[in-house]
Amino acid sequence: MSDDPATTTPSSISDDNTDATATTATATDTAVADDSSYSTKPSRPHITWCDSYTKAQSAVDSLSSILPHVPPSLSSSETPATSLLHDPEIAKEFSRLLRQPDSGLGDNNLCRWLYDTFQTGQPALHLVVLRFLPILAGVYLSRASLHKPLAGFEAVLLALYAHETTVRNGQAITVSIPDLSHSSIYHETTKTPKNTATELNIAVLSPTLEPHGTVRSTRRARIVGVALELYYTKISQLPVDSKIEFCEFCRIWAGEDGDVYKDGENGEMGLPGLGESEGEIEEKKEKGKEGRINLPWELLQPMLRILGHCLMGPDKSKELHEAACCACRSLYARSLHDINPKAILATGSLLRLVNMTSDLDNFDHTDIPQTNLIAL
Repeated sequence: MSDDPATTTPSSISDDNTDATATTATATDTAVADDSSYSTKPSRPHITWCDSYTKAQSAVDSLSSILPHVPPSLSSSETPATSLLHDPEIAKEFSRLLRQPDSGLGDNNLCRWLYDTFQTGQPALHLVVLRFLPILAGVYLSRASLHKPLAGFEAVLLALYAHETTVRNGQAITVSIPDLSHSSIYHETTKTPKNTATELNIAVLSPTLEPHGTVRSTRRARIVGVALELYYTKISQLPVDSKIEFCEFCRIWAGEDGDVYKDGENGEMGLPGLGESEGEIEEKKEKGKEGRINLPWELLQPMLRILGHCLMGPDKSKELHEAACCACRSLYARSLHDINPKAILATGSLLRLVNMTSDLDNFDHTDIPQTNLIAL
């Protein structure tokens, strides 16, 4: 009676039981295998599958062939990129290696590591590379005039430049400036504007970008300037030490003694050389010119934007503020030396801004002024 759909033969029952038993065994084996995979790797965090973690961990592991010692905390960290960004021992070793006389060559392992790390495309690792940009750019620009091969430094800078070119699609960065010849939209007026043009006044903060595969002397300032623009866009996420290093290199690049323009007892901008012998003044001038470089506007503008953040940003670091003030004074002295009106206006404005904030900090709102006039 096998044709009856309600009839079930013993053989079919055994087959069903066999299939059910096999399925249960397979599921059990899979679960056991999964449990064993977790139990055999207890030191790995649960995000080992994440691509960003894997690339960051690979970058940390590759440092063992470059640095004499890698802190064990980096290898066991659940956020290796963040730990790498803020580790003081790594920063000290990187700074030492980047300042070596043979650093920057095409076969330099650290430059290769910085290049490969940035090419991973991970934002967290991008910050790690940008953290060391002040030292890299500082050493590179200081040695560029010596006409020595610096292919390692240039490869990293070109990678930053290419990334920014791709992100911006080669377009310029512009801002719209209000036309004061037109009345404000918030006020009514019966006067007819003299200028009836409706075009927007556009100011270019950063010109259009063209792809470059090599660094020539005529392109050097532009390529480094674009790298500094990228640094500025991420500056709020970077450690304070990196910003202090940048301020120190700004002072070196300026090649002028800015202490003579301190705001203090000697006048608004200070009197140069007061209390110093002529020999001491000349010695300070010669010492200050070491590391001096050309400062075209395409390089100076991003430098001043970064210094503005260091002066007025949310970082309440006294050391950073003093380093930024010193850099601004040196750049102001350099602008006066070069008789560069645009640079004089920009650096002078930063100095006045510093003096204004300093006056506000020292102002006692509870102090009663001594005067014979009564304000009604």
